[in-house]
Amino acid sequence: MSLSSHLQELRKKHEHLSIEVEEAQRSPAFDDLQITALKKQKLKLKEEIERLSHQH
Repeated sequence: MSLSSHLQELRKKHEHLSIEVEEAQRSPAFDDLQITALKKQKLKLKEEIERLSHQH
């Protein structure tokens, strides 16, 4: 997998997590710990995207 396609895949996952976080915040079925876990995953993806983008 090329770096650009890997970055594109990471960006898709990040966007998907953004949507998931928004939906979770509106749903009473999700608790704060679940939302926090989603946000941490999103942050890790963002950091990975930034790290790989700077290597590019």
